[in-house]
Amino acid sequence: MTAVPAARTTESRLRRELAAVYRLVAHFGMTDLIFTHISLRLPGPIPRFLINPYGLLFEEITASNLVIVDADGRAIGDTGPQVNPAGFVIHGAVHAARPDAHCVLHTHTRAGCAVAATAEGLLPVNQMSMEFYGRIGYHDYEGVALDLDERARLVADLGEHPALILRNHGLLTVGATAAQAFLRMFYLNRACEIQVSAAATGTLALPSPQVCERSARQLAGDETGDDFADSEAYDLAWAALLRLLDRIDPHYAD
Repeated sequence: MTAVPAARTTESRLRRELAAVYRLVAHFGMTDLIFTHISLRLPGPIPRFLINPYGLLFEEITASNLVIVDADGRAIGDTGPQVNPAGFVIHGAVHAARPDAHCVLHTHTRAGCAVAATAEGLLPVNQMSMEFYGRIGYHDYEGVALDLDERARLVADLGEHPALILRNHGLLTVGATAAQAFLRMFYLNRACEIQVSAAATGTLALPSPQVCERSARQLAGDETGDDFADSEAYDLAWAALLRLLDRIDPHYAD
């Protein structure tokens, strides 16, 4: 039997993982029609990334129809479906600046955009938001993200954080894996939803900065010795999400 090259099996696995994230973003209502993107770096010395073909809804994304692009967002080879190079401006900048950011996820959710439009940004309203306390960047709106000069300012604002709020625009998370980027986005968006709901009911009660910082350290593993974002609990959550996809539409892996 002919052995399958490791590079091919790795790319196949990464395609399935990224397709799963697209479907989960759709399932949890975090899409903006065919706009916004999720990109994933492929291994190898030459920068190559998987991204969605332009024009497909996220619920139509499969492992096989993801497109490979270069560092400038141009499709590589005879890919068939085309991509929106403008959609890779933000992603390409983050991938280039953060070797650890193998996956970059950007959304325009209602709650995320609402919080991004406030002067205070994300507040420590709930335990879910504590994961990002002091660990989220902010980038001021400069217009539609088409200007390459903006990239340096954007990555500087992201810094080493796992997440970024693009003011008057939306949310962005990064991860060492597609699963990590998704779970960070799920909880960042949920934190925004809770904040919007809580703010509509009355005056917010916020924990002290000391409690917020301690909670952030706990969730980051600084006090427990275990990075919550990479813990067994997150692995179990991701496995459960894949089982969900397998039940409702296993064709994402095609």
